[in-house]
Amino acid sequence: MRFNRPHRPFRRKPTTTGQHRRRPQPHEEQPSAGPFTSSRRRLLITSATIVSAVLVGVLALRNASGPDPGAAGSKADCRPTAILEPPCGAWFGAFVPHERDDLPEKVRAYEKRVGRELDIVYTYHDMSLPKGTRREGQLLTPEEQRVGEDHLLLLSWESKWWGGTKKQQPTWEQIASGELDETVIDVQAGRIKDYGKKVFLSFDLEMDTRTPDNGTPAEYVKAYRHIHDRFRELGVDNVVWTWITTGYLDHADDMKAMYPGDEYVDWIGYNQYNYYRCHKTGWLSFAQTQHAAHDWIRKNISDDKPLMLSEFGTAADSARPQRQAEWYAQVPGVLKGLEGVKAALQWNYRDPGPHCNLALANDAAWDSLREAVADPYFNQPLK
Repeated sequence: MRFNRPHRPFRRKPTTTGQHRRRPQPHEEQPSAGPFTSSRRRLLITSATIVSAVLVGVLALRNASGPDPGAAGSKADCRPTAILEPPCGAWFGAFVPHERDDLPEKVRAYEKRVGRELDIVYTYHDMSLPKGTRREGQLLTPEEQRVGEDHLLLLSWESKWWGGTKKQQPTWEQIASGELDETVIDVQAGRIKDYGKKVFLSFDLEMDTRTPDNGTPAEYVKAYRHIHDRFRELGVDNVVWTWITTGYLDHADDMKAMYPGDEYVDWIGYNQYNYYRCHKTGWLSFAQTQHAAHDWIRKNISDDKPLMLSEFGTAADSARPQRQAEWYAQVPGVLKGLEGVKAALQWNYRDPGPHCNLALANDAAWDSLREAVADPYFNQPLK
């Protein structure tokens, strides 16, 4: 079966508007409180400075190597929560290009290159009829279930009928009204319920790129809530509801209007890349791609939901073959400073358009990613 690419909408050129404000750093001098005449007070200040320096050094070492194992307690303390959040670090996952029937083999090949097993495997489905021989509309194919035996699954479910006619394309209004319950929603709910294990489920990732074709922001919220509530009515309690947006701040108003609400969302994801020549932007470091979206989401959407870098990656630079490797080397250090980010999924594929191949380009890039995800912070118990 020919591989059907997941929805990759045209993405507007990233902007620098809304970049996070620079916060004062601990080492920066503060205004003087005036001269001290007491030698005792000078001694106290000197002692406090020494203690602070020691503490800063200890924290720096901890940040460089991941969380302090002693602080986490026993291994049992690091087991995932009810919504699959790893308390002591972050999951590492990926989208691995595959045909429907060779997903397990392609996942194993990727894991061999990256030197470890994935925590999360990311797959995509449309909303065509989930019965019959067409498998794009079937959540939890036999191959996904095989992979799910020792991985977590993130299922992206899109209100599309890939390759279908215009009349076959579902709209948010239809979904919200219950028109697709019997033929699509209830069938998929049953498939997930029968699977038994918990799965991450995302409805219409990057929904901020889908207006007005699929409907209005208000109609998206109604459709999302309808699916959520319908699953609950049918007794499906093994879904971790994952809301995934682009994170582009020129979509800020739409993103805010399309958030279904904390009671409907377990995790929040966003997809930010270093597109470079793909979108004719300058080269952006990993930190530059992540901080603005992260800080905006924390301020405007949720300050406590676990966050997921649901797709991250970088184009290569043909003029500087080592540049992609250098980019991936930054990932662990930067990610540890992104409060609440509990998963990072590498996108190892291309986007439409020239210069838009975001896959790992050479052995140096693979070696760099391999070293990055060997960090203890990315190695958490699945059970």
